[in-house]
Amino acid sequence: MGSHLFNSTYVGWMEQGPESEIVISSRVRLARNLQSVPFPHLLDDNTGKLCWQQVKEAWQKSSLKAELELLSFKDVAALDRQILMEKHLISPNHAKNNKFYQGLLVNRDGSLSIMVNEEDHLRIQCLMPGLQMEECYKRVQQVDDELEKNLNFAFDEHRGYLTACPTNVGTGMRASVMLHLPAIVITGQLNAVIHYIGQLGLTVRGIYGEGSEAMGNFFQVSNQITLGQTEEDIITNLSAVTRQVIQQEQMLRENLKTQMNIRLEDRVCRAYGTLTNARVIASSEALGHLSDVRLGVNMGIIEGIQPYALNELVVAIRPAHLQKRAGKEMDPTSRDIHRAEVIKEKLIAKKARPDGSPAIDN
Repeated sequence: MGSHLFNSTYVGWMEQGPESEIVISSRVRLARNLQSVPFPHLLDDNTGKLCWQQVKEAWQKSSLKAELELLSFKDVAALDRQILMEKHLISPNHAKNNKFYQGLLVNRDGSLSIMVNEEDHLRIQCLMPGLQMEECYKRVQQVDDELEKNLNFAFDEHRGYLTACPTNVGTGMRASVMLHLPAIVITGQLNAVIHYIGQLGLTVRGIYGEGSEAMGNFFQVSNQITLGQTEEDIITNLSAVTRQVIQQEQMLRENLKTQMNIRLEDRVCRAYGTLTNARVIASSEALGHLSDVRLGVNMGIIEGIQPYALNELVVAIRPAHLQKRAGKEMDPTSRDIHRAEVIKEKLIAKKARPDGSPAIDN
């Protein structure tokens, strides 16, 4: 199973889902810690071994064993950990770790994963395509209940679940959506939208979450507060705000089509032309043009390119995936050259996927 995740660009959230023209994916993550073990940043080899053993035994005794594979990062190369991060299965900080008691439980398509000893002992994550917050929540709750049969989680009657970072205390839940908002950016409405979202208790981050930059007009919107709200409140609030942002983006797309149709078509076609003809292209430039092409596909300006192919391409052009495909380490210039080759090949040769197989294969 693990080799599939490392050797393919495909992962489940790349498929189409509800509202997927704007909502790329939905994620719900639960932070849990073991009652009798120090938080991960205080672990040494002895307490780390104890933590790992408890998690491993709970997994082996549960119904999850048939679905999830356990990977210890001591057996996962740095490049492969980077690949997991680029697929949004682990965090950038987790990718830097290689201790034997740090790792990942993950299913075949990456829709369900559990980071082991990142900031917390366990971070249970469900990641689905499109707007599927309730479905993600139900899945992580099932996993949480299953693990809790054999693990004692750190819990306080007044504060709720205890976590390494105080901002996660309470439910321990972070819910988020990854949105593609090109019209909001093009029309200069982004700052107003971010301000509005912030007033409603949510936060806007970049493509890889906290501390990452926004690229390709992708933005992650998530809850800021976990204490004093129920899980249902968090999901309901995020879903409602997301639908409002969807309406705003849809309205602005229609305005662009009505008021500057030729300029919009020119922008989209220039982006496609650059992507299919460039010999050298940096990641940020490529993501910007892919954003315009995605907008063109969604608005019917470009035909024959499937949205899931663009989702895969966003991952396929990241540094670790490029180096994995090439079978060697590459300096930034070599990656920029290889990136241009990959984009040209995939956009021209893999426009459709009539047989249901992944649009992009390594």
